[in-house]
Amino acid sequence: MRFLHRSLSRLPALLLALAALSVFTARPALAQSILRDAETEAVLHDMAAPLIEAAGLEPDNVEIILVNDPSVNAFVAGGQAVYINSGLISAAGNANEVQGVIAHELGHITGGHILRSGDGIKAASNISILSMLIGLGAALAGAPEAGMAAMQLGQRAAMGKFLAFSRAQESSADAAGAQFLSGAGISGRGSIDFFKRLQNMEFRRGFRRSARGDEEYNRTHPMSGDRISMLREVYTVDPAWDTPSDPELETRFRRMQAKLYGYLASPEDTLRKYPPSMTGDEARVARAYAYHKDALMDRASSEIEALLAKHQDDPYLLEIKGQVLLESGRPEEALAPLRRATEITRSEPLIATIFGHALIATEDKDNFAEAERVLKASVQRDRYNPFGWYQLGVVYAARGDMARARLATAEQQVLSRQMQRALQSAEAALGALPEGSPDWLRAQDIAMQARAALEVEREGR
Repeated sequence: MRFLHRSLSRLPALLLALAALSVFTARPALAQSILRDAETEAVLHDMAAPLIEAAGLEPDNVEIILVNDPSVNAFVAGGQAVYINSGLISAAGNANEVQGVIAHELGHITGGHILRSGDGIKAASNISILSMLIGLGAALAGAPEAGMAAMQLGQRAAMGKFLAFSRAQESSADAAGAQFLSGAGISGRGSIDFFKRLQNMEFRRGFRRSARGDEEYNRTHPMSGDRISMLREVYTVDPAWDTPSDPELETRFRRMQAKLYGYLASPEDTLRKYPPSMTGDEARVARAYAYHKDALMDRASSEIEALLAKHQDDPYLLEIKGQVLLESGRPEEALAPLRRATEITRSEPLIATIFGHALIATEDKDNFAEAERVLKASVQRDRYNPFGWYQLGVVYAARGDMARARLATAEQQVLSRQMQRALQSAEAALGALPEGSPDWLRAQDIAMQARAALEVEREGR
C-alpha cells in the first residue's frame, strides 16, 4: 500500500464563506491521505462494477477511492468518484454491506447532488444574511439583546434549511441505491445490516429523539431507524433479496479487509485480532504486515510462504513478498517475485512501480534501463502515482537527463500538493527541454496549474 495526497475539499466555496461569518461551522476535509494498493483497488472495482453499470454510468469514468480516515463514512465530492474511509471498510461485516454504501453514493452522483447543493446553500444564506441585517438594525436601534436573538434565530433557521435540503438528498440517494442494487441483482440485506451498524453507533453516542426532535433536526442524514424501515419495505419485495453474495468476492473482501487492518493498526492490535492460532488467509496476511512492521523478517516470511504454498501465482501475495524483501534491504531477492507479479497483472501500475523501485534499489546500473521501461509504462497508465514519478526521476537523473528528471519531479510534487516546488521544477524543466516538444508542453501545463493553485492559496489567506 502507498499513500497519495490529494485535496478533498468537500464543501462549496459559498458554504466556506458563510462559515467565516459564523453562520455555519464547517470543517472541510483537505489534503487527506489516499491509500493506494493494487489488490484493494481491484476488489473495490469488482464490487462496484455491476452497480456502476446499473446506474447507467461508464465503468472507466467512475473511481472508488480509499481514504485513510478511521471514521465510518463515505462521500462524493464532485465528479464521478466515490470516496470510502478506511474506517468504513474495517467496520463492515462483509462485501455486500459495502456494496450497499457504494450504491447509495452512486445515487448522489446520478442525482447531481453535489452540483445542486448550491440551491440549498443559497436558500440558507438568504435567510442567514437577512437575519444578520435585522439583528444589526435592532442593535443599532438600542436593543442589542433583541438583535443577538434575531441573528441566532436566523442562524438556526438557515442551518435547518440547509440540513433539510441535505436530508432530502440522502433519502433520494437511498432510493436510487436500492434501484441500482436491484438492477445489478445484488441483495439489499447488506445495506440493511450496515444501517443497523450505524443505528447501534447512534445509540452508543447518545443520539435519541427528544420531544422536539432536536437531534434529528441538527443532522444532515435521516435517522438510521427511519432509513431501515423505508428500505426494508423496498428490499424485501425485490427479487434479489434472497440472492446470496458472491462467495469469491466475499473471500477477497475479507483478505483485503485484513490486509488494510494489518497495514494501519499497530502490530500489537493486529496480533490481538488475528492471533497465530488463526490460520486462514486473511489472518496470515494481516500478521505478515504486523511482523514486518516489527522488523521480524523471519516470521513475516513464514506467513507469506505459507500463503504462497496455497496460492503460488497470486500476484498480490508475490507483491507482498517482494515489498517485504525490498523494505528489509534485500532488493535483489525482491526482483523475482515482483517481476512475476508484474507479468501476471500485465504491468499493473502500482505493482510495476514497486518493481521499478526494486530495480533501482539494487544500485546495479544494468537494471536501470528495465526500471525506466517499467516506470514509464506505469505512470502512462496511472498518472496519479507520485511515487512512480519520483522513481522515474531518479532513473533520469542517474543517466544525466536532468531536464526530464526535473519534469518527473514536478509531476510528483504537484500530486503531493507541493505547489511552490512543483512550479520551480517545472520552470527548470522548461528551460532545458526542446520548446514545443510534448515534454515541454507538459512542463508548461504543470507550471500553469501550480501558479493557479498558489494564487488560490494566497487569496484564501
